[in-house]
Amino acid sequence: MTQVRPMRADARRNYARLLETAARAFAEHGEGASLDDIARRAGVGSGTLYRHFPTRQALLEAAYLDRIEALAARAGALGRELPPGEALTAWLEELCVGTIQVRGMRALLGSAVADGGAAAVTGCGTRMKAAAARLVEAAQRAGALRRDVDPIDVLRLAHGVATASELAAGEAGCTGDGAGAGDGGGRGEGGDVRVVRRYVSLLTEGLRPPR
Repeated sequence: MTQVRPMRADARRNYARLLETAARAFAEHGEGASLDDIARRAGVGSGTLYRHFPTRQALLEAAYLDRIEALAARAGALGRELPPGEALTAWLEELCVGTIQVRGMRALLGSAVADGGAAAVTGCGTRMKAAAARLVEAAQRAGALRRDVDPIDVLRLAHGVATASELAAGEAGCTGDGAGAGDGGGRGEGGDVRVVRRYVSLLTEGLRPPR
């Protein structure tokens, strides 16, 4: 059995600096931030970055791991606090709001719901699918969700809600009548929280079983 050697102290410091710098760069420039620039700002060579993070996807996941784990944990907490259908709706709202408020998260969610390929089986994808499955199955058992809905369906629809919210925010910005503009509490990064809630409400209405 192959043993994994622990990182040396300098390697751990480089890893931590890269993660901190990457999180700032993705927040400033989105998921397309230059990896070479991240390495330069962290004070390491590009080779060091690629040894720790062979792909952009790997760096994105590592930079946002805390957020992904927090969202997954919220699924369990909401499932204990609310009736199943309400828990699913509340979690979808939190997921979509988080996705539009943090640049790079929408790309990460998109990779998590990809159909096949390595991106679909990453740590992010595994955590998010498990969280969604917990709430979807509970809602179905309670009769609050159609039986033909899969957890991956819910995550893909959530990605669509985030995309639609950003489009709506862009249109509102062009016309100058965006909801929440200037009120300090409505608009997130690239989208409007109230638009998200409206779209999630429309989505969950359509996922309920026929009466």
